Amino acid sequence: MLEKMNAGREVKSPVAKTEKLMAVKGMNDILPPDSARWEWLEDKVRSLMGRYAYRNIRTPILEHTQLFVRGIGEVTDIVEKEMYSFEDRSDKHGHYDHLSMRPENTASVVRATTEHNLLYDGGKRLYYMGPMFRRERPQRGRYRQFHQIGAEALGFAGPEVDAELILLAAALWKELGLSDWRLEINSLGQPEERAQHRAQLITHFEQHADALDEEAKRRLRSNPLRILDTKNPAMKAMVESAPRLIDFLGAQSLAHFDGLKAILDVNNIPWTLNPRLVRGLDYYNLTVFEFVTERLGAQGTICAGGRYDYLIEQMGGKAAPAVGWALGVERVLELIKEQGDAIVLPVPDAYAVIPEVSGLPIALQALQALRAAGVSVQMHAGASAEGLGSMKSQFKKADDSGARFALIFGATELAQGSVALKPLRGEKAGGAQVQTLQPLNNVAAWADTLRTPPCS
Repeated sequence: MLEKMNAGREVKSPVAKTEKLMAVKGMNDILPPDSARWEWLEDKVRSLMGRYAYRNIRTPILEHTQLFVRGIGEVTDIVEKEMYSFEDRSDKHGHYDHLSMRPENTASVVRATTEHNLLYDGGKRLYYMGPMFRRERPQRGRYRQFHQIGAEALGFAGPEVDAELILLAAALWKELGLSDWRLEINSLGQPEERAQHRAQLITHFEQHADALDEEAKRRLRSNPLRILDTKNPAMKAMVESAPRLIDFLGAQSLAHFDGLKAILDVNNIPWTLNPRLVRGLDYYNLTVFEFVTERLGAQGTICAGGRYDYLIEQMGGKAAPAVGWALGVERVLELIKEQGDAIVLPVPDAYAVIPEVSGLPIALQALQALRAAGVSVQMHAGASAEGLGSMKSQFKKADDSGARFALIFGATELAQGSVALKPLRGEKAGGAQVQTLQPLNNVAAWADTLRTPPCS
């Protein structure tokens, strides 16, 4: 039947040739085999989050722009320069909604928490994975569509939860085989403490006005704390001599910070105090932290977060404490590659070699039974008037696939109600590979012999 269907058929495209379309700048396709690395990382994350009792949350990519203006801060770089925002007509009267593609996900998680009253019965531990969008200059490990994995603990006030999240991140680095990182921590205290520090900071910067660049001058009144995070080397000395926020902290803020440090020390998590660590978002208070590496150049932060006890109330919910972090997936995968750690990519357990088109129906029936039994099988395909290709070419593709076995559905084997099972990866007896016949009427009986042993 298949021979008749394909015989003499000339395949022509119904579409006239036209200009090739390309991806938007800074928004990349993730193709095999790279996509397998992403799946490997995501599987590690899901398993680890489950062990820490964090549950998955999925929020929309599109949100009202006001969510990020209110949550992230109106004078942050993200809101001022980097968001993808547009007007969307919302009803027949011509009213418009101002929408944005999410540049980060904490604000969305808090919005979902307040909208659905998730904290009515106590705190929640949540995690997410997905794409974020910022219109910035694409560079190594930093793109306009980028991906984050985040963990958020909402409704818990103590430093032990800050520590738990840091321990969770450190455990993930161990799972991924990453060791070349350092943890930097700081405390931003409470709003009244920051207000005192802010006044002294403005005075200091005004006394060194000649050293401020244009960006710092613009931030002087609106958000002077962000000047401490400058990357301008000409301002380094002036920033280093600025008043330190930690010197303005009261007893409760210091006790919270000391509690965090004590838990990290007991768990042998090395940390460095960075008094200039302020993070780029306005909603943080008390603990802030970053995991940093030197292997990725200027884009050295691979995971960052902190406590945001006032954001839930700021979003219209009942006041509740919260803390969380997010990691950049592209940067973490780049670090794994840079460190030289190999990720075992998936390969099929078996490759089906089908010499004759007439063997396809029975072969497909057997393959479906194997797959139902949990075996990964790649089928040789591409039937045409000339057949399915030579045995030599099929075996080459079987070998290239990485499969441990070839399943040969030849005419002789099928006439006996069998399939030939040929080892491809060194299963030997007396120095020669052993080919066996297996019955097609009881595939489940021998399916286990094909499965590749699990690996980490």
